[in-house]
Amino acid sequence: MENLQVSDLYVPAEKFPRIADQATFYEALQALGSAQEEYLSGKAPQQILLVEDNDGKIIGKISPVDLFCALETGYRRVNVEELVKQYGVSYLSHSMSEDMHLWKNPFHDLCRKASSVQIHNFVNSPKDGQSVKIDDPLSKCFHLFVMNRHDSLFVYAKGEIVGLLRFTDVYKKVSQTMRECSL
Repeated sequence: MENLQVSDLYVPAEKFPRIADQATFYEALQALGSAQEEYLSGKAPQQILLVEDNDGKIIGKISPVDLFCALETGYRRVNVEELVKQYGVSYLSHSMSEDMHLWKNPFHDLCRKASSVQIHNFVNSPKDGQSVKIDDPLSKCFHLFVMNRHDSLFVYAKGEIVGLLRFTDVYKKVSQTMRECSL
């Protein structure tokens, strides 16, 4: 295990479904639904939807939670990580919602939002602690997964995203190694 690198377990970007950052909320909803169906039917090994710019470079990923964030535009004004550090989790779950009037009217004119809000307005781009280099040791990833609770890490090579390291693949490898141990 100590000798494993990110390159041993990451999934190349070509194996993920993609969507353009200029696509609309509705198109993202449709694409996520298709990715989910493909995954559940066994036709696709994952359901993560990568977002690419006009040049075909991966700039982030989209999840169903990101769609909820797109409905409530107030989240775009919030740096959640800083608020957690400053006020704690209880503030996020109650006070912030009240203070910022979150979820008071997110479904108002939902159809208009679905056709006009573009992905680049709410794409989940890599944040601190959510990216690794392709030649990093897997031990670095263990720390990032535990500390940041991400389900995947963006993998970089030569300054560009080349794939994702999924927690499920790392867990599978670790558990397989543990089962092979003779106690």
